[in-house]
Amino acid sequence: MTITNEDQQQIQIPGHKHLRHKSLLQSDALYQYILETSVYPREHESLKELRELTEKHPWNLLATPPDEGQLLRMLLKVINAKNTMEIGVYTGYSLLSTALALPSDGKILAMDISREYYELGLPVIEKAGVAHKIDFREGPALPLLDQLIKDEKNKGSFDFIFVDADKDNYLNYHNRVIELVKIGGMIAYDNTLWNGSVAAPSDAPLLDYIKYYRDFVIELNQALALDSRVEICQLPVGDGITLCRRII
Repeated sequence: MTITNEDQQQIQIPGHKHLRHKSLLQSDALYQYILETSVYPREHESLKELRELTEKHPWNLLATPPDEGQLLRMLLKVINAKNTMEIGVYTGYSLLSTALALPSDGKILAMDISREYYELGLPVIEKAGVAHKIDFREGPALPLLDQLIKDEKNKGSFDFIFVDADKDNYLNYHNRVIELVKIGGMIAYDNTLWNGSVAAPSDAPLLDYIKYYRDFVIELNQALALDSRVEICQLPVGDGITLCRRII
């Protein structure tokens, strides 16, 4: 499903006024307060540069919002993450957030269907001095995940995995990355409130791409709620992020 320019311009939360950001907060002023009070003052200069660069791109709404990037950095430090994975990169704001949070010998296996957007942000990542932490793989993630699982040494070897890719494959990703993350490690799924549509009536008027992926997101949310292998916490940060801590 392709997101058109018209779709992007019209993205909105059903029943609420149009917002120019991914946050589900109904108040632009309150979201701006959060950014200016606790996010921007602590944002690394390289993250700011990459954020401003990405904002000029036609698909800027695909980027991880800065408050979510801040959350990811704190989580990574709290769990002392060292070996991580990211599925879905775009220009790399979440990737750079992760790289900055990891120790000097930390590693990120980063996957994206296309290298084009990643290369837009790569000069900023290189300038930040963290490109050596990133192993970027271009192409579909599922075959690579299957390849990783075949090697027993990869199972339970990742401290943290961030998934922000094609929503119709979220359950397929989950069924694979659950084997790759260690017990006590975390998986984070982005966009799990999907523009607020998960709580909208079935007959609500929705943009085509929102409607197309909504059922897949709902299916993931229901599956995670029933998955005894993980503890979960769904947060209304950005477009919704669900944190899963593997317990068995």
